[in-house]
Amino acid sequence: MIETPQYLSPSSAATFETCPAKWKYKYVDRRPDPSGKPALVGSFVHLVLEELCKLPAEARTLEQAKSIATSIWPVFETEEDYTALELNEEDVRAFKWQAWISTQGLWKLEDPKEVEVVSTEQKIVTKLGDVPFKGIVDRLERINNELVVSDYKSGRLPGVRWRADKITQVMLYAAAVKASQDETPSAARLLYLGQRILEVKVTAERIAEATDQLTETWDGVTTSCESESFDTKPGVLCGWCSFIDVCEDGQVEVKKRMKKKTLSAEAPAWQILKIKSQAA
Repeated sequence: MIETPQYLSPSSAATFETCPAKWKYKYVDRRPDPSGKPALVGSFVHLVLEELCKLPAEARTLEQAKSIATSIWPVFETEEDYTALELNEEDVRAFKWQAWISTQGLWKLEDPKEVEVVSTEQKIVTKLGDVPFKGIVDRLERINNELVVSDYKSGRLPGVRWRADKITQVMLYAAAVKASQDETPSAARLLYLGQRILEVKVTAERIAEATDQLTETWDGVTTSCESESFDTKPGVLCGWCSFIDVCEDGQVEVKKRMKKKTLSAEAPAWQILKIKSQAA
């Protein structure tokens, strides 16, 4: 029997819901799962905004954000996930520019000087229902004296049909804040930098829905670990999966999409399977 994890985070829960086999490769087998360029751009932007929001309100300016980005870059560019990208000089410039555009995007949504910051990057370990939960809340703030959970997003605003999972994630953060601080946030927000803010009212019903979904996922994780059986869920996301080289079902799905020309040319699976074929 595989040992059940100590906790679920929003990201690990989402991974299991997407594909239990992918969850096993990442969290049980501990196979390398390097972050792609978009994810690392987001990580860098988060670091900049975290430091910005630690400053006194009057100091939260674009100029200060640029200074922060400059000061943390030398350390960031030495990190393993970033060096694994093997970017050339032109790619590095594009990376920095994309990160700066995302950072600037905060000012299109709000004036950071007017944000009443309670905490940034707050780690929360608690229980939601019977599920051990761990997460990091990007920003807690007060609006009209009420607690609000805010989560930065550097990626593209998803279409309406794809927003439910993101809203569930931020609602889990609201539930975790309530469980750990005994204060229920009034709202949960997704700040799509440079685009718009998605805000939902935190209600007992929405917290219950998010917690029930987490419980269902936890039950699935527990059952899979006990049986040592992790189903695959082949689909378009297989083209972007780091574990496509060891997943036969995923390879079948990707090759089918390649043949039908329905797999994006940007999907990493093209290169991964090409390398595997050459090695064979």
